[in-house]
Amino acid sequence: MITALDTRTALIVIDMQRGIVNVPRIHPKEVLLANINKLIDAFHMATLPIVIINVDPTNASWTKSRKEATAQKTTSSFSADFTKIVDEIHAQSSDIFITKHTWNAFYDTTLHEELQKRNVTGIVLAGIATSIGVEGTARAASELGYNISFAIDAMSDSLLEAHQHSIHTIFPRIGEIGSSAEIIEKLSY
Repeated sequence: MITALDTRTALIVIDMQRGIVNVPRIHPKEVLLANINKLIDAFHMATLPIVIINVDPTNASWTKSRKEATAQKTTSSFSADFTKIVDEIHAQSSDIFITKHTWNAFYDTTLHEELQKRNVTGIVLAGIATSIGVEGTARAASELGYNISFAIDAMSDSLLEAHQHSIHTIFPRIGEIGSSAEIIEKLSY
């Protein structure tokens, strides 16, 4: 349950990019995009920071390490528009855009510095995939001391079990969980 949002809260949207959004997910793409855009619009109206994250794993060290044979393979080459944020996202040029190379948007990026410049103490997380980019970023945010709110109707995953594990087991240990509407209701305009 979302009890409060910090006065200086940022919305962080994970991996809503062409190479990821169109992969089959447990929730319809249209619903996911609608809920993320409601959050983006509300944060714009509240003049709070919005961070749009994309991932470019090209030649990242982790993509070259050994994995279980059953794990989804990560290719080292992607289409030219793989990292482009989908046009449906209501991003503005004044938003913060960061490219990550791992599951964690804080690792080896300027995300923490950008948030600190704006005195951000809380974050709302949304995007794809719940158990990968969202959870990876959330774990780091928790370690850095941010108050975290999870917009569970504005995130999705390829696997229901992975999505549910993140939402029911991991997220309650590091933040508060609620719907986009509950989060928007807590925003100070």
